[in-house]
Amino acid sequence: MFRFRTLPGALLVAAFFAVPMWAQNSTSAIRGQVVDPDGSAIVGATIDAVARPPFTSPQLHATSDAAGRFLLEPAAASSYVVSISHSGFATTQQTINAESNNALPVLVRLNVSSAQSVVTVNGRSAVVTEAPIGQMQATVSREDFKSTPASNIGDVLALVPGVTFVQGNGPRDVRISIRGSSDRQSYGLRNAQIFEDGFPVTQPDGQGRADLTDPHAYSSVDVVEGPSSALYGNYATGGAINFHTRTGSEIQGLEVGADFGSFGYFNDYVTYGKGGSNYQVSGFLSNVRATQATSNSQYNTITANLLATVAITPTDRLTFKFINNDLDTNLSLRLSLAQYKLNPYQRSCQTYSSAAAAAGCGSATMYVNGFNGTTVSQTAVQAGFGRHDRRTIVGARWEHDFSPETTWLTQFVFDDRDINQPTSAYSYRGPYPSFNLMSNVVHHGSRWNTFGGGFFNYENINSYTFNVMPGGAAALGGQTQTVFGKQWNTGFHGRAEYTWNPKWTLVAGLGGEYTDLQALATNYAYPTTGTPTNTKISGNRTYFNVAPELSVQYQPTSAWRLHARFGTGYGTPQATQLFVTPQGVSGNNTQLKTQKNYGIDVGAAVQLSRTLEATVSGFYEWFHNEQVTQSAGVSLQSYTFNAPASQHRGIDAGFDWHPLPVSLSGIRTRVSYQYDNQVYVDYSEQLTSGTFSSSFNRNGNRIPGVQPSFLNARVLYDQPSGKLRGLGGFVETNWRDNYQLDNANLLKAPGYTLWNLDLHYDPPANHGRLSQLSFYFDVQNLTNKTYVASASNLSDSLNSSTGVQNGAATLMTSTGSVYAGTPRASYGGVRMRF
Repeated sequence: MFRFRTLPGALLVAAFFAVPMWAQNSTSAIRGQVVDPDGSAIVGATIDAVARPPFTSPQLHATSDAAGRFLLEPAAASSYVVSISHSGFATTQQTINAESNNALPVLVRLNVSSAQSVVTVNGRSAVVTEAPIGQMQATVSREDFKSTPASNIGDVLALVPGVTFVQGNGPRDVRISIRGSSDRQSYGLRNAQIFEDGFPVTQPDGQGRADLTDPHAYSSVDVVEGPSSALYGNYATGGAINFHTRTGSEIQGLEVGADFGSFGYFNDYVTYGKGGSNYQVSGFLSNVRATQATSNSQYNTITANLLATVAITPTDRLTFKFINNDLDTNLSLRLSLAQYKLNPYQRSCQTYSSAAAAAGCGSATMYVNGFNGTTVSQTAVQAGFGRHDRRTIVGARWEHDFSPETTWLTQFVFDDRDINQPTSAYSYRGPYPSFNLMSNVVHHGSRWNTFGGGFFNYENINSYTFNVMPGGAAALGGQTQTVFGKQWNTGFHGRAEYTWNPKWTLVAGLGGEYTDLQALATNYAYPTTGTPTNTKISGNRTYFNVAPELSVQYQPTSAWRLHARFGTGYGTPQATQLFVTPQGVSGNNTQLKTQKNYGIDVGAAVQLSRTLEATVSGFYEWFHNEQVTQSAGVSLQSYTFNAPASQHRGIDAGFDWHPLPVSLSGIRTRVSYQYDNQVYVDYSEQLTSGTFSSSFNRNGNRIPGVQPSFLNARVLYDQPSGKLRGLGGFVETNWRDNYQLDNANLLKAPGYTLWNLDLHYDPPANHGRLSQLSFYFDVQNLTNKTYVASASNLSDSLNSSTGVQNGAATLMTSTGSVYAGTPRASYGGVRMRF
C-alpha cells in the first residue's frame, strides 16, 4: 500500500497486538506481518535475516504477501538480525529469535520519519487514541533524533508542522503548543492530551509536563492536530501527543550510552529489552544534568521507564507501564526585555545591589521576616529559587480479543505529581495524586471500524503556598494560601468509520463528559499590627460538555490523498480560577464557563513526483469563552472571566525532496512550516491603577504569545551503501517570527534564526563488532545567536497619575517575561549495543 512519507523510519514492534495467524509447523520459524503506521498491510516488502555475530550462517530471504505476512525458516532456533525494506519506506532493522510454534507472530510496523502531516486511512491500532482516522497527524521516528543530543522533547517535535515550543518554567520544562493552542501558558503542557504507549499522562486538571521525558527512551512520537475532545475529552482543544517507548524486540539486548557537551551537559543512560513469541519487556534509566549558560539554572534529573507486555492466552494480553521522574533544578528569574538586552545570561548576579540592578540583574522582593513589614530584593542565586518535583506513573492494561476483528481494552493509571517549587517570592508545594480508568471496545471490519467506551478519572488537589524568606535555600516564611479539593471527570466517547469504496472514507465521532470541581481555599494575612487572619473561600462547580466531530477522506489515486474535517474541543476551569467573583471580591466565581473551540481543516498529501512529496493543511478555529484574568476595578481583586470570542487560522506545510535519486541518493531536503494568525474578535480588557480604571477594546488585536511563523529546514545526507553505510549528517535551520507580548500589541518578542550541524556514524549490522557502536557530534546555534527562548505575556497598565495607558517603554521594563536561549554549544555522544 502506498504511504506518503518516505524519510528514514524507526521500527516499532508491537508483538502483543493480535494479528491473524496461519498454520504453524514444528520447525523453528520467524513469522510476522509488515504493516504501515495505520496498520494496513504492506505488500512486497523485502525481508532479509542473518544470524547474530559472528554472522556465519546463511542469510534468509522472504517477501511479504498480499496480507503483509512473511515466514522465514532457519535450520535451527537462533537469534537473527532482520532487515525489512520497501520502496517508499525506510529500511528498518531489529533482532528476532527464531522460535518453534510461535504463539504470537511479530507485527512489524514501519514508521516513517518525514514528520509531515498525513491523513490516515484504514487504521487498525489496538489503542484507538494513538492513531485516530480522518485527522491530521505527524510522526517523528527514532531515526530522526537518535544521533542527536535530544536533550528535551522540544528538540524532537520541532520537526512537526503545526507544533511550536518554548522554554517553560525551568531549563528542563518545555511548553509544547499544537497550532498555538497553549501559547498563553508559561509552563507545562496544557490544551493537549498526552499519552505514553496508550496510557494517559495528563492529569484530570489538564496539566501535563515534558520534563519527565527523555527522548532516548522512545521509538517514535505521534502528534494529532486539531480540536479533539470527541475522542480525548477535557483539555484536548489542540489535539494530542503520543509517545511510544521502544519495545523489547526492537532493543533485543543491552544498550548503554553517554552524551556530553557544553555548559556541563551529561546524560548517562542504559536500556534493556527482550522480546519473545509471547512477551515484550523493555526498561530505561537515565541521569541528565547540566550547569547551563544562564546563572542559577543547574539541573539534575533521573528518569526510569518500564514497559512490559505478555500474552497470557492466544486472546488475552496484559501490559504494564511504569514511569518515575525526579527533577532537581535551580531556577533563574524571568527578565524584562530591558534586562535581557543588558544581561541575558544573568552573569555576575550573585548578590543584589544598585549596581547589579543597573547591570540588568533580575530580582524578587521578599519580606525580611517572611511575614510582613520590611522588604528586601534578592537575586535568584541569593534566594535559592528552584524546583524539586517528582512524578510517578503506574499503569496496567488488559486486552481481550472476542474475535480477530473485535478487541475489548480496559486500563487503569495511577499518577502522582508531587511539587516543591520556590520559583519566585512564593513557594508552591503539594501532592496531586490522581487515577484514570477507561474501558473501550474496538471493532475492525471490512467496511466498518467502530470504537466506543467510557472513562472515569479523579484528582486530589493539595496545594500549599508560602512566602520565601531571604537568605538562601528558599527558606519558607508565612503560609499565604492552601487549596484542598478534588476534580473528577466521567463520560463516554465513540467513533464510526465507514469506507463505502476504496476512494472514500467517512468518520463520525461523539464524546460527552461530566466534570465536578470542588475546592476550598484558605487565604492567610499577616498585618504588621494585630492578629493574623485567615479567610475561607469555596469554589464548587459542575459542567457537562458534548463534542461531535465529522471528517471525510478521498484518495482518487495512490499519489493524492485529500481530507476535510470538523472537530470540537473544550476545557473546564481550574480550581484556582473560582475564588474571586466578577465583582472583584472573594467568593465562588459561579459565572465562569467552559472554554470551547470549533475548528475545520482541509488538507492534502500529494506525491508531486518520484522524488518530491508534500503535505499542506489549512485550519480555521472559533474560540468561545476563553478563560482570561483581568482587573475588576479600583481597590478590587483580579478575577477570571470568559473572553467572548477569538479566531485562530493558519496553514501547516511540509516537504520532502530527494533531488538526486540516482547520482547522490543519500541526500534529501526536509521542510516544515507553520503560519498561525490568532486574533481577538470580541474582547474588552479592564485596566486599573491607583484611582483610575478603564476598559479597552482589543478586537482585531493579535493574541500575545503566538508565534505567527515557524520554519524548520534540514539538508541531510546518509550514505546508503558500501563500507561507509551509516555515515551521515545534516545542516538545520530554525526560524521564528517575532510575536506580540501584550493584549494592546505594543511590544514584541524578537524573532530569530538558528543554525545547527550534526555528524553521525551508525554502522549497519554487517560491520561486525563495529556494528555495536554508534557516534555523533553536534553543534547547536552555530552563529552564537543571543535569542529569546521564552517570553511570558505582559500585562498592559495605566499611568497612576493620568489614567492613560502606558506605552511600550513601560512594558520594556516589566519583569517576569524573558528567558534567554543557549549560546553556541557542542555535544558528542556514543552508544554501545550488547
